[in-house]
Amino acid sequence: MKNVFLQKNYQQKRIWMSQRYFLYIMYDGTNYCGWQIQPNGVSVQEVLERALSIRLGTQISITGAGRTDAGVHAKCMVAHFDAPEIIADSDKFVANLNSFLPADIGVERLLMVSADAHARFDAVARRYEYHVVLHKSPFYRNLACRMMPSLDFEKMNEAAEKLLDYTDFTSFSKLHTDVKTNDCTVTYARWEAVGDKWIFTIEANRFLRNMVRAIVGTLFEVGRGKLSVADFCAVIEAKDRCAAGASVPACGLYLVDVRYNNI
Repeated sequence: MKNVFLQKNYQQKRIWMSQRYFLYIMYDGTNYCGWQIQPNGVSVQEVLERALSIRLGTQISITGAGRTDAGVHAKCMVAHFDAPEIIADSDKFVANLNSFLPADIGVERLLMVSADAHARFDAVARRYEYHVVLHKSPFYRNLACRMMPSLDFEKMNEAAEKLLDYTDFTSFSKLHTDVKTNDCTVTYARWEAVGDKWIFTIEANRFLRNMVRAIVGTLFEVGRGKLSVADFCAVIEAKDRCAAGASVPACGLYLVDVRYNNI
């Protein structure tokens, strides 16, 4: 009976001593079923939890700032976890943790945060990029979407600017999701030529499932001349996924930033 009491007391002490951390993570999503743990595939979350559990000597669960689909990449994903004790040397911890991770997943930094900080719910903005190449390149086959060079990016930018005038993006949301609202506040949306690629950057307080890929697919319809800017606005106002264009391939999509206040 005494041993049971001591064990329970030790466990309570470990919980009391736990410290919450934010991890800043990068990954090439090509070989993963997405961020979130899935029953029939290897996810980024699963690989990270396994590495953290080995490094800290106890079972660790992590919570990400969002979910990326299969084949989607991240230049900056944020996740939180509770360590059983304070990590004294964050740089050494990151270097050691990276040694447990495969080449396509890397941890950039570790940040100590308050016990109630939440990687998902405390995020105030998220930024995505969609990368497009206009020529065949074996180096971009899993890292960008190839399109024909006839797209009118100026017209696509006219349409993209209209996204800032709306909040209900039902037309760009995956059907039958469990979200309570399809309202998002888009603060930036623009195509820019960067080297040999065109990159669409979009920032909002939150994103719906499949939202960026559906927006890009519909903007491609504008770029091909199949939709006018007014038609693009009509798609948004329809609040109907069937009114929008097809979702573009996952390989061109990157989560590039997650922002917080006071963190």
